[in-house]
Amino acid sequence: MASWDPDVYALYRRYRERPALDLLTALPSDLAPREIWDLGCGLGEQAALLAARHPDARVRGLDSSPEMLERAGRLPAKVEWVLGDIAAFAPDAPVDLIFTNAALHWVDDHAALIRRLARDLAPRGVLAVQMPVVDGLGWRASLLEIAAEGRWAARLAEVEGVRAANDPADYYAWLAPLCPEIDIWTTTYLHALHGQDPIVDWTMGTTLRPYLDALPDGEKPVFLDAWRGRLARDYPRREDGVTLFPFKRMFIVARRA
Repeated sequence: MASWDPDVYALYRRYRERPALDLLTALPSDLAPREIWDLGCGLGEQAALLAARHPDARVRGLDSSPEMLERAGRLPAKVEWVLGDIAAFAPDAPVDLIFTNAALHWVDDHAALIRRLARDLAPRGVLAVQMPVVDGLGWRASLLEIAAEGRWAARLAEVEGVRAANDPADYYAWLAPLCPEIDIWTTTYLHALHGQDPIVDWTMGTTLRPYLDALPDGEKPVFLDAWRGRLARDYPRREDGVTLFPFKRMFIVARRA
C-alpha cells in the first residue's frame, strides 16, 4: 500500500477542494441524512463540512492512511475517524449518504464496488462520487512509459497505480436497478500552476506515491528527472511562468428508490 504525506498532498489544496465542493453542492437539497460515510476521507475537510451541515447525523470518515487520519483528527469536527479499506467497506446500518471524493480510482472492480455501495444505501439514500478520469493520455501516459523504461522497469512492473475509470454509461447501468435518480457528468479543470515542477509536485502526494515507494532512494531522483524531461516537453511553461494542467474528473450522484 502506498504511503501518504499529508503536507505534500495539501500543497495544491485549493485546486483539490474545488471538485469536492462541486460534488457537495450537487447533493439533493432535501437530503436529511442520519448516517453519513466519507470514504477515502483524506485530510477530513469534506467530512467536517458534512458534519457541520448535518449536525444531527452520525458522520464517519474512512481512510487507509493512518497519517491522513491523524491529521484529520485534529479538526474541530464531530466526526468518527475510521482506519479501513474502501474495498472492504461494510457499514453496520444502511447509509443515508455515501460521499467519496477522489478515492475510488484506487479501488479495483468498479462493477462490483458501485453495485455494493448502492446496496448499502438506505431508502432515498444518496451515493455521491468524484474521481479522476484516468484516460491513458498526457502526463499519465508519459509516467507509465518512463516507469517501463530504464533500470527500474522490473522493479516497477508490479506497481499498482490508479485505476482507469469506466465509461459513464457503465456506472449508469450498474446503478439503474437500484437508483431511479442518477446524474453523471464530467468536468475538465484547467489548472494554472506555478513553480519549477508543478505537475511533479501535484502528483508527489498521490499518483507518484506507489512508484516512489517501490524505488530505492538512489533511483528516485533519476526516475523523477526522466519524467520531468517529458513533462517539460509536453507541458511547457508559459512566458508568464504558468504551467497549464488540464485535469478531467467524473461526478456521480445517485439516489436509491
